[in-house]
Parts: sequence; C-alpha cells; structure tokens
Amino acid sequence: MQLYHHPYSLDSQKVRMALEEKGIDYTSYHVNPLTGKNMNVDFFRMNPSAKLPVFQNGAHIIYRAIDIIQYIDRLAVHLSGEIPPVNTEVHQWMQKVDAWNPKMFTLTHTPTKYRAFVSKFIRRMLIARMADAPDLASMYHVKLREAYETEDKVRDPDIMKQSEEELSKLLDDVESQLSRTKYLAGDEFSPVDSMLVPILARITLLDLEDEYINCRPKILEYYNLVKLRPSYKIAIGKYFSGWKKYRTLFKTSFFLCVRTLFRKY
Repeated sequence: MQLYHHPYSLDSQKVRMALEEKGIDYTSYHVNPLTGKNMNVDFFRMNPSAKLPVFQNGAHIIYRAIDIIQYIDRLAVHLSGEIPPVNTEVHQWMQKVDAWNPKMFTLTHTPTKYRAFVSKFIRRMLIARMADAPDLASMYHVKLREAYETEDKVRDPDIMKQSEEELSKLLDDVESQLSRTKYLAGDEFSPVDSMLVPILARITLLDLEDEYINCRPKILEYYNLVKLRPSYKIAIGKYFSGWKKYRTLFKTSFFLCVRTLFRKY
C-alpha cells in the first residue's frame, strides 16, 4: 500500500492519522504541491485531480480523504476478523466535517505576497506541462482554469466570510457534542476524530487559536487530549515542534526562489 501525501496537506494529515490509529503499514511518498510535484506528468496520469492525498492498494486507487479513511476502516475490520456494530453517528459526523472545505479559509489567511508568488508559479508550471504531455493538455487546462477561478474567489470578501462562518458553525456543533462525549462520536477515538484534528492543527498553523479554539473550552480540552496520541505525533505533531514547524515551508520557499532566479538569468 502506498500513500502519496505532503506533511502540511490537511487531507493528508487526516488519512495518516487514520492509518496510524489502525496500525496499517504503508509506503510513504512526499509530493509537494507548492513546488508542482502533484502536476508532474506521471503523477497526473495516475490522479488527474492532482489533489492530495492519493492512496493506492494494488490496482485500487482512491483520491478523496473521506473515501480513503472509510476504506482504511473496512480494511482494518477485515484484517482483524471482527464485525463491529454500525455506528451511524460516526458516519454522520464524518459527512459534516468533510462538508467544510478548508481551501479558501487557508488561502485568505495566507499573506498576499506569498499566495500570489505560488499562484503565479503554479500557472507557469501548468502551461509548461501542457507542452510536455500534449495528450493531457485538456486536463491540464482544466487545472489552469481552476487556478484562475481560485484567485478570483480569494479576492471576494463574501466567500472569505462564508468560509469563516461555516467553520465557526462546525466548531460550535463540535463544542456542543464534546460537552456530552469524550471524543466527537462517543467515548472512543474514531475515524471522524482523525478528520477533525487536522482542522484544529490548520487553525494552529495559521495562528488563529484564540479566535477558533481557545474560546471553546471543550474543544481546547479535546485538542490537548488528542495531541497526546501517537497518531497525532507521527502525522502532525513532529511538524509543529520548534524549528520543524517551519522546515518544510522553508524548503519550499527556497525551491521557489531558486526557480525564480533561474528564470531571470
């Protein structure tokens, strides 16, 4: 089994936590979207959405995080030989958490100069890939159009406000639920917790804890609890400790700066 992911990809973190919780072995491949690795021809042939993560088990390839996590859950049941009861609450919460798209929230809270720099690089890279693989040109053009549409959306204050309101509503529902249960769907850690925790980590990365986490005491208590789990430490925690928090971002920024210099000379 192979997982193509990036440490700071929120959906990748969801899947990695689920894999670690179930104790499933897999081969890890880092694919950095900020340097365009997810648009490389070989990867794009396998996954035309170019989104991360991608989970491959033999000929079976899955793209969406929620689908991967559900597959992992079924695989773990098959390997254990147990038949656990169906938990509709877990499924309902998974759908609710998955309904919030973090993309616009992340982009609108990223400094404009960095966002513009990466966006320009991605557009240039997509145009270059059209020449490298003419048979994929139409699909690369779809991604190019999406890139331009995303830039327009980021500049729309109504879209930014909507994303923030949707997150606040989700967290209010989570706060209410955690007043009754230890974890999101009961007193045991479940796949939906693997989906929620990376959202809290993303809020932390953007330095917005006071606005979204610290003001909700049950979520803060829950977040401190799950950060003690080995799955969190492996999938997220080690990238948020001291200098490691910035190492991946630095490596990416360095790569992009070098590419820009070579284009100038």
